[in-house]
Amino acid sequence: MIGCMSSPALRTLVVDDEQPVLDELVWMLGRDDRIASVRAARSGAEALRVLDEGDIDLVFLDVVMPGLSGLEIARLLGRFRTPPRIVFVTAHDAHAVEAFEMNAVDYLLKPVREERLRESVRRACADVEVAPAPTDDRIAVELGGVTRFVTRGSVSYVEAQGDYVRLHVVEGGSHLIRTPLTTLADDWADAGFARVHRSHVVNLLHVRELRVQGGRLSVLVPAGDELVEIQVARRHARALRELIHERAL
Repeated sequence: MIGCMSSPALRTLVVDDEQPVLDELVWMLGRDDRIASVRAARSGAEALRVLDEGDIDLVFLDVVMPGLSGLEIARLLGRFRTPPRIVFVTAHDAHAVEAFEMNAVDYLLKPVREERLRESVRRACADVEVAPAPTDDRIAVELGGVTRFVTRGSVSYVEAQGDYVRLHVVEGGSHLIRTPLTTLADDWADAGFARVHRSHVVNLLHVRELRVQGGRLSVLVPAGDELVEIQVARRHARALRELIHERAL
């Protein structure tokens, strides 16, 4: 999500099955100069179609709706690679604790006053500004007696070689570092790396294809001018598909 220092900033979605409430929230948000755009949805299914486009920074969610509730939508958003901020809107405060357990920015009670709505926008902006910027850790490697650095994000896949691992980078070439593959897989899991075989870990960001032949799954990742095909062990296949699907949301 972009920050609020430059105005307007926040691309916003309002979700409520009551048309009068929906219209009022859209109108009030349209008067806030920190809001870049406001879209509206009257159901959870409609909201997910909008959110699937990936250009929403802040969502105002009605908690109780027919079909998908606001809480259920919020749980789905938690699986997005970059989830939008959430403000819950409801006529009751019974779900407040559960809402904040989902890291909601705010919890508004109907009828929503404009000054209270502006406070929610302020909190969303503050949440953006204090969020840490993503980092791409540097790894020291030895090459010809010289210590150089490669970024973790440039690593396409990792191959086990005894007590060492070989890092294969996207632009080509490889580097040997002393660490067990199991340790690296655990340490790098949050950075988007997945174990696909007892001897391989791949960077999900660089997976170009999934290929199934003879009932066996493999992934294709870049290394220099070619795509390297890596077999996926059966026990890792389902988890890998789920991870790739989640990151694509």
